[in-house]
Amino acid sequence: MCNWIVGNWKMNGSLAHVAEFTAALLKGIPANLGAAGTRVAICPPHPYLTAVGERIAGSQVELGAQKVHPLPSGAFTGEVSPVMLSEFGVSVCIIGHSEHRQYFGVTDVIIAQKLHALTAVGIIPILCVGETLVEREADRQKEVIETQLRLAMKDSEEDVRGRQVSDTVLAPHPELSEEAAGKLVIAYEPVWAIGTGQTATPEQANGMHEFIRDILRERYSESLAEAMPILYGGSVNEENAGELLRQPDINGALVGGASLKADAFLSIINQAIK
Repeated sequence: MCNWIVGNWKMNGSLAHVAEFTAALLKGIPANLGAAGTRVAICPPHPYLTAVGERIAGSQVELGAQKVHPLPSGAFTGEVSPVMLSEFGVSVCIIGHSEHRQYFGVTDVIIAQKLHALTAVGIIPILCVGETLVEREADRQKEVIETQLRLAMKDSEEDVRGRQVSDTVLAPHPELSEEAAGKLVIAYEPVWAIGTGQTATPEQANGMHEFIRDILRERYSESLAEAMPILYGGSVNEENAGELLRQPDINGALVGGASLKADAFLSIINQAIK
């Protein structure tokens, strides 16, 4: 199993920042990254995919995207397809992030379509799941996570490809196979800890990661559950990363604000390979 450290820049950055950040990152990246079983990716905003991709080409750092549309083409202004991302060398893509669920109405159905579309072109989906503070306080976190996971892996029998119905773009796909699931990365991000400065305790985070493995074990197999990289996200920084990454069921981090600072991001990477 690989540990993953993934930087999600969100809607931040500039060409000047890309140049400065990538130079510092490549200069400081540990030489034994691959031997240590750790993979690193950065997910800039779409306008900077080319600039970042050109600068990290041939390095140990992979290029990621923050969003994707589930269809290969069509009249969807402003959207980007999986095929387009693959042409730019994107190897991973974040889907199901709580900000997309909350602010842009991205449903579990659409997330499932994106998951299948990405795996079809060989891009690794990073599937985000997580509960809100209200759901946590109501002790519903396990119910919420299980629902999000099961719906993301569900099949669709719709027969009208590309038709818009309510907020759902119909794109039929089969149920996620074990082979396809084996190419997935899951990120547990409690919504109440994203960008708030609050972080789930290592014990809380690890407990939810264990629960996610139980769902995968029930749905697929013991071997897949044990091999699945499950990342933690939610105000991860250089100060709390080490303790989180030492937990037995946490296999890396999806890093927000700290991934915009090369020194902080490098510190998290180094803590991941120790």
